[in-house]
Amino acid sequence: MRLQKLKGYQGPRGAVVLVIMDGVGIGDGGPGDMVEKASTPHLDWLAANTPHTRLRAHGLAVGMPSDDDMGNSEVGHNAIGCGRVFSQGASLVQDAVSSGSLYQGEIWGKLVENCVKNQSAFHFIGLLSDGNVHSHIAHLESMLSTVLEAGVSRACVHVLLDGRDVPPTSALDYVDRLEAFLASLREGSGNADFAIASGGGRLNITMDRYHADWGMVERGWDVHVRGSGAAFESAREAIESHRADNPGVIDQDLPPFVITRDGRPIGPICDGDSVVLFNFRGDRAIEITRAFEDDDFDPFDRSPRPEVEFAGMMEYDGDLHIPRQYLVEPPAIDRTMGEYLARSGVRQLAISETQKFGHVTYFFNGNRSGKFDASLEEYVEIKSDNIPFEQRPWMKASEITDVVVDAMKSGRFDFIRLNYPNGDMVGHTGDCLAVEISVEAVDLGVGRLLDAARESGAILVVTADHGNADEMYELDRKTGSVKVDPATGMPQRKTAHSLNPVPLYLFDPEGEGRFQAVDPADAGISSLAATCLTLLGYEAPGDYDPSLVRLSADN
Repeated sequence: MRLQKLKGYQGPRGAVVLVIMDGVGIGDGGPGDMVEKASTPHLDWLAANTPHTRLRAHGLAVGMPSDDDMGNSEVGHNAIGCGRVFSQGASLVQDAVSSGSLYQGEIWGKLVENCVKNQSAFHFIGLLSDGNVHSHIAHLESMLSTVLEAGVSRACVHVLLDGRDVPPTSALDYVDRLEAFLASLREGSGNADFAIASGGGRLNITMDRYHADWGMVERGWDVHVRGSGAAFESAREAIESHRADNPGVIDQDLPPFVITRDGRPIGPICDGDSVVLFNFRGDRAIEITRAFEDDDFDPFDRSPRPEVEFAGMMEYDGDLHIPRQYLVEPPAIDRTMGEYLARSGVRQLAISETQKFGHVTYFFNGNRSGKFDASLEEYVEIKSDNIPFEQRPWMKASEITDVVVDAMKSGRFDFIRLNYPNGDMVGHTGDCLAVEISVEAVDLGVGRLLDAARESGAILVVTADHGNADEMYELDRKTGSVKVDPATGMPQRKTAHSLNPVPLYLFDPEGEGRFQAVDPADAGISSLAATCLTLLGYEAPGDYDPSLVRLSADN
């Protein structure tokens, strides 16, 4: 599967460098647009002096169910690296739930039969919201109804509170909805014991990623499995109590809790139970899955480790086959840009810090671990700091830039891809000043890359995977005005991704006139793969979404 060279163009003197500014979208310029508010002289220069356009990075353009669904870094890097749009986790799971195919599978039947046969509990662990990035509460409700109909008499829900893909203090909206739903199931059955058993904020327990903080997973294990932790009689009481003890805390950071009845935890996970992790996105699901499944396990002491039937909503790592059992088949992504380049002898560098390292490698390569050709590919991970992002919003932008500048000047690579996580990771904190600084840190890095491109003859493709820092206040979708928190009179902070387009800037310091910009209608970030291939001097595969540049007839 070697690529064909373009006629009349052998590629640039230096590398083609794909710069992904995570979470830096194009906002409306309003008070919550920290990209506009930040001092960004280098991005401003690109906008004034280079070919540029805006690309769609949400909804159907990245394989989500509808254009009401935000994009995210995982589906974004899939689309960028694969050059095409694949139906993603949210769409696949929704289809499986709606059609009922999820409940006709062998694994689902095995989980249900285990509980019915042993009169044991069916546990559900996952993010409780309708953000549709990691999970959806409607999927949980459907599964709960189905296990009740199948004869399961006891179900426990271990809720991970969001505040990141949904408004930052909306947890009670989802907890109250779930409690009402569970009450209706109990009333309709007469004897079913369906209840919330434990919970906590998604950035406090359970949902770590890239092995950044196994302590999060251990705290989740304590409340979900051991039933050990701060005790309350209801999830509402737990949330209200934690908020009173931690003024200003947002949902993702809420401490863990255990629900008790008559002084005893109502739902520790025990031998003989069934467990479903109903998150469909892989990055924050792998570690807790390993805690349940791995026989050789060092990160923390799991004792007691219960013998359970465990399944994930999807396969979270297709190469390592995590988990062993899952309910919905993932998208079959093949013929990625990285594979084509490796098979064609193109030398590649992929780099980010820990928080987004998996995105420029695993997700960029179509949910595939490892390299296609180790002799041609180098992957560099800069270790992220394990502190709140708002306390160090510049993150590792400087260190990433150091490596990339050296690589550009060395001439060792033909294609370099990097991710600056700042706009996304700091954007999720809701701290507007920190977000402003984070965007400025990225701009400083881009400025250094511009200088290195001029020196080395590289071409820069500067873009993003989705928006976030560009919309830090909640907006009224009908009027476009900023929503005001009635309790404080201040703008309501937004921690979720935006639905805004993202920029594309093309900087070719030695190629004035050799490319003509093409602007396909409703172009999405999936066109970036063909664009990079064209800039490298190759014909893009025929089924890739079209390039945003073409070789000039005068070249």
